[in-house]
Amino acid sequence: MYFIDVQGTLISDEDKSPIAGSLEFIEYLNQEAIPYMVITNNTKKASSDFYNYLTSIGFDFTFDKYLDPLMILESRVSKDAVAAYGAAEFLKTLQNMGYSFEYDDPKTVLIAIKEDFTADEYAQMIDFLLAGAKLVGMHETSIYAKNNKRYPGVGAILKMLSFATSASYDVVGKPSVSFYEEALKRLQQQNSSASFEEITIISDDVKGDLGGAKELGMKTLFVTSGKYRSADEIVPLLDEKLKPDRILADMQAVLESLERGEKL
Repeated sequence: MYFIDVQGTLISDEDKSPIAGSLEFIEYLNQEAIPYMVITNNTKKASSDFYNYLTSIGFDFTFDKYLDPLMILESRVSKDAVAAYGAAEFLKTLQNMGYSFEYDDPKTVLIAIKEDFTADEYAQMIDFLLAGAKLVGMHETSIYAKNNKRYPGVGAILKMLSFATSASYDVVGKPSVSFYEEALKRLQQQNSSASFEEITIISDDVKGDLGGAKELGMKTLFVTSGKYRSADEIVPLLDEKLKPDRILADMQAVLESLERGEKL
């Protein structure tokens, strides 16, 4: 059974096209009737729009096998008095979901990703947090890769703000326990006995996805097709207990490993 990341794992961070072997891997799981969930930290597009994009480029899976943070946001963050920060598409998606923005006296500071946060935005966030607003991240990614550059991810920004203000923070998407528990609940619709210990999670974010998954007992497979150019950039620096169980180049290598009968 599998949890499968999207950006940098199934699709390229550069042009959002399928990464080698990714379409075939999903088809293999379908043919072999292996339970899986496609779990992404997408926040820019409405969930149905991003799912439709994935199917439009050839991925063959039903919406019940898809989960992103926007699908559980309403159960985690109240819709009123939110100071939201992120890409324009994210802000528009929030408004379409009925969230009201407040940049004078917000109850919640809600952060998604973009590549051009300003110092003034960080200063505003800090003032809101020191005044008592709650800090929430849409996810806790380590690095945001775009335009052949690597920016601090939401996880890095959350830790910076927490250090500056001593505010704790909540996370909606990966690697929060609640997100993985929701993904497991949906996986159990395919196999009622599914448990974290039986799941292999595949992702290019060895810190932001795989570390939290490993703490829950999942097996972790790190692919170097996204945020990191090689495993040597990051794996030697990780705590021993959070190092991935296996490292492969991309989904083509994952598929070939499965076809050889290797256990992932």
